[in-house]
Amino acid sequence: MQDKFMSAEAAVALVPDGATLSITGGGGGLCEAMCLQAAIEKRFLETGHPANLTLVHALGIGNRKGTGVGRFAHAGMVRKVIGGHWVWSPEMQQMAARNEIAAHVLPGGVAMQLMREIAAGRPGLITHVGLGTFIDPRVDGGRMNAAATDPLCEVIEIGGREYLRYLPFPIHACLLKGSVADDEGNISLDEEPANVDTYAVAAAVHNSGGKVIFQVRERVPAGSLGARQVRIPGAIVDAIVVDPGQTQGYEIGYDPSISGQSRAALPPPADPGFSPRRIVANRARAELRDGAIINYGFGIPDEIATIVAARGEAGRYYQTIEHGTYGGRLLTGSLFGYARNASCMIDGPSQFDFYGGGGLDIAFLGFGQVDAQGNVNASHLGGLPVGPGGFIDIAQNARKVVFVGTFDAKGAQMQTGDGQLTIAQHGAVQKFVAQVDQITFSGQQALRQGQEVLYVTERAVFRLTQEGPTLIEVAPGVDARADVLLRMGFTPAVQSTNPMDRACFVDAASAPPG
Repeated sequence: MQDKFMSAEAAVALVPDGATLSITGGGGGLCEAMCLQAAIEKRFLETGHPANLTLVHALGIGNRKGTGVGRFAHAGMVRKVIGGHWVWSPEMQQMAARNEIAAHVLPGGVAMQLMREIAAGRPGLITHVGLGTFIDPRVDGGRMNAAATDPLCEVIEIGGREYLRYLPFPIHACLLKGSVADDEGNISLDEEPANVDTYAVAAAVHNSGGKVIFQVRERVPAGSLGARQVRIPGAIVDAIVVDPGQTQGYEIGYDPSISGQSRAALPPPADPGFSPRRIVANRARAELRDGAIINYGFGIPDEIATIVAARGEAGRYYQTIEHGTYGGRLLTGSLFGYARNASCMIDGPSQFDFYGGGGLDIAFLGFGQVDAQGNVNASHLGGLPVGPGGFIDIAQNARKVVFVGTFDAKGAQMQTGDGQLTIAQHGAVQKFVAQVDQITFSGQQALRQGQEVLYVTERAVFRLTQEGPTLIEVAPGVDARADVLLRMGFTPAVQSTNPMDRACFVDAASAPPG
């Protein structure tokens, strides 16, 4: 049997010019093939090859400091990017803004599931996910700049109902990360913080006739790995690089409680301190119900998770992460996607199957803009492509969606902590606008599907109705007209100006009650 182990330099030399290359990961270094990505960047800078790549990734990859997707952000190295989330590479965002690459987006779950369809040789992915959003070809078709012209999906009808068919394409190579490989090339993911779409990508590349390239921490003799430890069979692996210094992330060396191999006693979670963000999280937390299957998005939503953990209430709910993880304590900030003491880890495409079928009871997600139709923009902000990650897959399918964010941005000054909110200065950037810059969540689609939708801010709460976002609560101490209605780019319907719970505005670790 051919020895598949080689140097990083030899492995990345297998990627030809013009290839469609897939990488996996989830921010903070999660499941990121750091050694291989550094090697392919080095090869390009030294030789000019591989050039004119199409880079495909489902989730955000990098640390905003040139790693991950940033390794490919060089003139001539990439001509096109189909990326689920872009914020971890400011360099690639700027290249997209300057039209130096064709910038496309697929929802994170769709991108993962499409790999599975490509592997199976099926005619693409047929799903309702993306209808009515900027992914819909009748809107923007997932194009993030003028240089992006290729279609990624089309509208079809089955049984009188509309769907999107995401078009398949061959994947010529992938750079993936495993934990341990045996002499026959079988790969274990036992030490990884998640499975993400590792197997789906490997299968798609192999069945496209491409090169499946892995990095691992260790090589072990054949037969050392139990069959259930092997996640990727050696039959579909072409090259393996051993990196003894491989870590679980940029800030984490190796922690078995993160990979689910053991459980650890955890200290109380760090308290980020009282702030308008905490008010939002306090109010949003009131939407939880016992036994609910939930998902927390990036940003303010993970502060809700911190409150739940601090109060010892995590066991009251079934917490999920789109990377494929259930339970445990979420890590936050740049380590979003990691969890300690998880109860279950499945593959990312399977997690999105569950989401897509309506398995989530409640999703807590951030927003950048909200408009008069109840649409939300979380994917194109400040003129730069942000990408939705798993946002569209999650928001479009959860039974209840609670969007959380500050009412405005940039320069807002407030005093709180005493049971009410005093606004000293309004933010310069309006977030409730007449029309969002990009539709990441469609209010009209949500109404058609019968979803319950709330928009929670520190000074007001809105509910989505047939009239659009409708005011239902106002912060104590806030003037509904002067501080809310006149500060919006549209005039919302008003159902009530009842005060938000004062406990949300009290600077105490135990607030709010029950």
